[in-house]
Amino acid sequence: MPGTIIVGLDGSPESRAAAEWAAREAASRGTGVRLVHVWLPLPERMAQAPLLGAETHQHWTERVPREAAEGLRLRHPGVGVTYEQRTGAPAEALLEASRDAELLVLGSRALSGLSGFLVGSVGQSVVARAEMPVVLVRAGEQAADEHLKDPVGIPSAATAFRPVVLGLDTDSPDETLIAFAFDEARLRAAPLTVVQGWNLPSSYVYSLAAGVDPRDEITRERSAALTEALLPWREKYPDVGITELSRLGSPANHLIDASRDASLVVVGRRVRRNPFGIHIGSVAHAVLHHATAPVAVVAHA
Repeated sequence: MPGTIIVGLDGSPESRAAAEWAAREAASRGTGVRLVHVWLPLPERMAQAPLLGAETHQHWTERVPREAAEGLRLRHPGVGVTYEQRTGAPAEALLEASRDAELLVLGSRALSGLSGFLVGSVGQSVVARAEMPVVLVRAGEQAADEHLKDPVGIPSAATAFRPVVLGLDTDSPDETLIAFAFDEARLRAAPLTVVQGWNLPSSYVYSLAAGVDPRDEITRERSAALTEALLPWREKYPDVGITELSRLGSPANHLIDASRDASLVVVGRRVRRNPFGIHIGSVAHAVLHHATAPVAVVAHA
């Protein structure tokens, strides 16, 4: 549905956290939320069991989206909330339901004892195939987590938003990805931190052997490339403060580090249509599993 944020809901804590995040996002965008609950009909033998009949199973599955929608309406009175049920394979059903949506939001379990996400097979399949931006939200995510602490160090949703973090490859900067990150920063009245990670070229070893260390020059070139890539966006979004971080090393590791102080991390996924299947990409995959803030994956050419 155009102008709508779709949420995949299964009644789990992570999907409920995703619904709450989506409602807050919808309020800032001035749009609505639609909860999509996908359920599989019981096998015939189980449907005939007296305690697990088809009617009983359907009754309980209908309660999940209905009660979730009622709760969201109470907590977010300015947001229109609807819901629907679909049957079939969850990934396919969610992709079909969100075909014309602004965003698709999914929940993801937190890694036990670690910072980051545990992205299930459905989430990975959806992220790898969706053409609209997909946001992953951890179980336990609270509104206050996206904001700076108050002056005495107490978490609060009344303070300013933490920065939005964008991972950018200056060798192929995509406008769809960059525009999404800037729009999210503007919606939050938050600064944007643009992170570029890079590795030394293979020729670096030969330069050292020749008695030349070009590391400083390469660092300056990479930083200049990032500044140049962002110049038109600074003009287009003059109200968004920008911090540029161009660092030697793994892009994924730098983004994961930056996520600790972020309200949202934005990464790209290149759409590859080939006979060998679909892929998320190594950087996006790592960030999805280890970032401590919600992650938006934006598909681009």
